[in-house]
Amino acid sequence: MVPFAGYSMPVQYPAGLIAEHRHTRTAAGLFDISHMGQLRVSGPEAAAALETLMPVDVIGLAPGKQRYGLLLDDAGGILDDLMFFNEGGDSFFVIVNGACKAADIAHMQARIGQRCTVQPLPDHALLALQGPQAAAVMTRLAPGSERHVFMTGGAMSIGGIPIFATRSGYTGEDGFEISVAGADAERLARLLLAQPEVAPIGLGARNSLRLEAGLCLYGNDIDTTTTPVEAALTWAIQKVRRTGGERAGGFPGAGKVLAQLDGNAPVARRRVGLVALERVPVREHTPLHLPSGAAIGEVTSGLLAPTVDRPIAMAYVDATHAAVGTRIDALVRGKPVPMEVVPMPFVPARYYRG
Repeated sequence: MVPFAGYSMPVQYPAGLIAEHRHTRTAAGLFDISHMGQLRVSGPEAAAALETLMPVDVIGLAPGKQRYGLLLDDAGGILDDLMFFNEGGDSFFVIVNGACKAADIAHMQARIGQRCTVQPLPDHALLALQGPQAAAVMTRLAPGSERHVFMTGGAMSIGGIPIFATRSGYTGEDGFEISVAGADAERLARLLLAQPEVAPIGLGARNSLRLEAGLCLYGNDIDTTTTPVEAALTWAIQKVRRTGGERAGGFPGAGKVLAQLDGNAPVARRRVGLVALERVPVREHTPLHLPSGAAIGEVTSGLLAPTVDRPIAMAYVDATHAAVGTRIDALVRGKPVPMEVVPMPFVPARYYRG
């Protein structure tokens, strides 16, 4: 157990990180992610207000659907990444990162609090059930949940416990994130863990799973020094918010972000995936150089990946050296470890899309 964001969090359970990682890839893992921030943004102007904070399409998101979003600062840097769900009735359920939640809520209240209600939900816990057998478990315990596809969800119940679940997660696998009243969280967790497919999974395996899935960790791979374009997150910016779109711009840092997106402003560095060509793990903050010795970047996340059984990493490198196939040296304890730029994800996603 380790302290994190004011919570005591499990790094691993007795089975250990590797076994937990593999169990999630083959069966179903249960993660306690109650440190994450949950809030509700509501009112007649909620969609329009929320859209002023992010370069994503909030107004066009249909009820019952979820979308990935990015809170930006006025320089186009990423304050946090988040998930938001249209509950219908001018109400959005939002999940933000645990270490950022106090700042995020304060930011939202300051920027849009006059236009809508920003209500933190500190009395709610959050569990994630992830893996190829997660849907079978949910169908058994919450019949009807199987109708949901990736990035949709709704209210349901398990064992008489009211829950709100979305078919989403942070592992690249099919699965569900489940919001529940804190008072019911332990009982719900025990009901889920009583299922033969389910095992408890800690933060260590959560990190290795998300890295194999090519997913960013806030504070490591994205922060206020990175723009969505540098971070290779332009897929999250819908056409309607881009130059020429119906609601182009109108978000913090729009001038810089859209100029980078349109090729009218320089993008000095880009986030890339790397695979080591030797069996040497390459950790965060490891410097990256060209074989000639010129420094070109730094690793932001890295480990020996259990599924692919190779050292993998995410890094920011000079944009001129970001092409797939580029050879780069990581300096590990002063010795060069050859690496190659590869596409992400490292492990193909298995989201259920129907």
